[in-house]
Amino acid sequence: MASLGWLLFFSPVFLLDAHQISVSGENQWVGKARVVSIADKQAGKSLLLVSAGDVEAELKDIPGVSMAKVEKIYPQAMKVTITAQEPAAMLKTPDGSETAVDSYSRVLNKVGHVSTKGIPVVEVRDVKASLRDRSVQQALKVLGRLDGNMRGSITKVTAQTQDSITTELNGGQRVIIWGDASEMKLKKAVVDKIINDPSKIGDKHQVDVSAPLRPIIK
Repeated sequence: MASLGWLLFFSPVFLLDAHQISVSGENQWVGKARVVSIADKQAGKSLLLVSAGDVEAELKDIPGVSMAKVEKIYPQAMKVTITAQEPAAMLKTPDGSETAVDSYSRVLNKVGHVSTKGIPVVEVRDVKASLRDRSVQQALKVLGRLDGNMRGSITKVTAQTQDSITTELNGGQRVIIWGDASEMKLKKAVVDKIINDPSKIGDKHQVDVSAPLRPIIK
C-alpha cells in the first residue's frame, strides 16, 4: 500500500511537466505571460495533488478574465483555457488620459499597442475613486453586457446614480436609459425590438428600460 501511495503521489511518472502546460484564450488586454506564470507554479507537483479549482480561482482574479478552465491530462500535462474580456469601457480623466477597465471594475493592462476604437468612454475625475463608485460600477456592468454593434455606436455614457445608467448612441440620435445592470438580457431584447422597429420608435429618440416590462418611449 505504501509503495502504491509513493507511486501515485511522489513518482516522477505523474509529475506535471512545465513543457506540457498549454495556455489559450488570451487577448490584447489579457497577456499570456500572466496566465502562464500562474499555471507554471504547479509544475513539478504530482498531477494528483494539483487542484484545478484553486488554479481556476487564481486565474479568475486576473483583470479581464471572466472564465477559466483547467484540465489535468495524465500522466504529466495540463490544459489551461481562459475567456478574456475586451474592456467594458475606457475611463477618461480631465487630463485626457484613458484607462481600460473590465466589467468587474478592474484595470486592464495593454499587451503591446492596442486600438481603443469602439470601446465606450466614461468620463471621470479620478480613476481609483471612480472604481469604488457604485454608479460607475453599474455603468461598467451595463456596458460589458452590450453587443459590439451597440457598444461601437455609443458616443456618451452618463452615470449620475447607480439606477440611472444612460447611453447616447450616434451623437444622441438614440438615448437609452438602462437604470441599473439588472435584467440586462431582457432590457437588451426590449431595446433592440423598439429601436429597430419604425412603427414603435417613430420620431422619438429616447427609450427608458429601467423597468423593462414597462418601457417608456419619448
